[in-house]
Amino acid sequence: MPFLQLREWRSVVLPLAIGFLLLLGVIAALAWFGAQRGIANAAVQRTLEIELRLSQILSLMQDAETGQRGYLLTGDEIYLQPYEASHRAIDAAVEELRTQIVRNPGQLAHLAALKKIIDEKFNELASSIELRRSGSPIDAAALVSVGVGKRLMDRIRAVLAEMRAVQGGLLAEHQDNVEAANTRMQLWTIAAFLLLLGVAAFALVKFQQQTVGLAAANRDLHSAHTELVQESLQRERAEGQMRQAQKMDAIGQLTGGLAHDFNNMLAVIISALNLLKRRMARGEANVQEFVDAAIDGAQRAAALTHRLLAFARQQPLSPEPIDPNKFVGGISDLLRRTLGETVKLETVLAGGLWRIHADVSQLETAILNLAVNARDAMDEAGRLTIETANAHLDDAYAAQHTGVPAGQYILIAVSDTGSGMSPQTIERAFDPFFTTKATGRGTGLGLSQVHGFVKQSQGHVKIYSEVGSGTTVKLYLPRFRGPEEPAIALKPDRTLQIGRPEEVVLVVEDEAQVRHLSVEALRELGYTVLQAPNAVTALRVLDEQAGVTLLFTDIVMPDMNGRKLADEALRRKPGLKVLYTTGYTNNAIIHNGVLDPGVHLITKPFTLEQLAAKVREVLG
Repeated sequence: MPFLQLREWRSVVLPLAIGFLLLLGVIAALAWFGAQRGIANAAVQRTLEIELRLSQILSLMQDAETGQRGYLLTGDEIYLQPYEASHRAIDAAVEELRTQIVRNPGQLAHLAALKKIIDEKFNELASSIELRRSGSPIDAAALVSVGVGKRLMDRIRAVLAEMRAVQGGLLAEHQDNVEAANTRMQLWTIAAFLLLLGVAAFALVKFQQQTVGLAAANRDLHSAHTELVQESLQRERAEGQMRQAQKMDAIGQLTGGLAHDFNNMLAVIISALNLLKRRMARGEANVQEFVDAAIDGAQRAAALTHRLLAFARQQPLSPEPIDPNKFVGGISDLLRRTLGETVKLETVLAGGLWRIHADVSQLETAILNLAVNARDAMDEAGRLTIETANAHLDDAYAAQHTGVPAGQYILIAVSDTGSGMSPQTIERAFDPFFTTKATGRGTGLGLSQVHGFVKQSQGHVKIYSEVGSGTTVKLYLPRFRGPEEPAIALKPDRTLQIGRPEEVVLVVEDEAQVRHLSVEALRELGYTVLQAPNAVTALRVLDEQAGVTLLFTDIVMPDMNGRKLADEALRRKPGLKVLYTTGYTNNAIIHNGVLDPGVHLITKPFTLEQLAAKVREVLG
């Protein structure tokens, strides 16, 4: 009996034990293959994350380039927000990618090359932005036009494409590993099913559930990747449309304002000249009012172009050392006459004030613009305060205000007790032709001119205001550490300064009408005048006429510009005096917005009185 029991036990238990052991082996094998499949799935997930990180890096570079282009087009610092955000985020994104591919030497080599190109790209972006900030938009545009930035972006895309190709190969390899693991598990599941139907059935159900879940996860990841790519393309198209719309909006506002103001001024000039012509044809002498109206319209048009050049930071500046306290004291009488008796003017002048290096007339115009705006905001009754102080803008302030270097500045603050401005108005206050004044009370160029002058002088301007509490405009101009050269502050001589016949002026101008009128104006002032339509003729006249005292030349001419003409003329006649004239120039005699040392310039258009004074100044 015990023997039979033992045989039965063996016949029952042994197969069960063997089956149990086999089942444990199958379970162990299933567990091992499951682990391998998990590893393969994790590798697939990591590969997809790396591809997403590569897409993020490309998106950040595109955002940076978008911000740079918006700023170069408009000069508005707000467009640099995508550039700055990308600049801050790119290093972290590259470092994250480095940790993800740390076990792949080939990809690490690609990443090192990519990082170098990214650094070069940001240097190129920063160079063009700095040129735009420093008042050289043409140089910035020229830097962009040479194509260095595009080539760098093409190289970035190429490296990213190579890295994506490597990740694509790895993804296929990992997916093959997943499929191989799935196949082995199926075989062992079938074996488990033959050994123990119930366990095998359960294992098969679980396996199928896991397989379906994996397939669904893979489909979801693929769908998410496709949606991300489509969203990126749509975002790029939307940003391009937005940039175009903003550019056209800005151009429309600028051209609209120009057309409105110039048409008004041309209407005055044309109407006055038509009436003047008709009355003179009838022999009437009462025409002075029409002459005055035409001159006033022309002078207003000239002032408008000067303001536009100031806004664009293209006006020629002639800076000199200035004591801000003496400057404010000297301009106070002019401000009191301008503001009227109902506005109380106060000055708060700091002791031990540093000097600045700026164009006196442009600084005077800037303060006058601020004072007139303040008077209008106070309904011509209130208190205007001008304050001076030494100021230091630290690194924290500079970091919050793009384009403002940290350092020592002189503060000139103009405060009023007027109606104040809302945050929305402050944001647009420096836009050209933007004004909150009633029609006919302002051109919208006053603050634009102030902003352009301060930026061209390497300074900073900030508005502080609350509705109903008044406004303070703070001008920060860099401290001047150069030698003491007190500015000559002479009262302008209003008398017409007449020349002598023995003083011979050679007028060089390629525009016939402008040349004719300049010649007649100088003859009216008593000078002996010679003329030439171009540089070649001018040099011949100089050789033939030894008595030429002054060369009065336009700068922009087709064959040889005025600067080259003057250099050659001075080589032939060293004692010759030179006076330049131009409607606009940004490089012949002006560099970084500042007149070259020793250069005399009178900008078109000019009055007879201005021409007379400038010629006498040059001739001494």
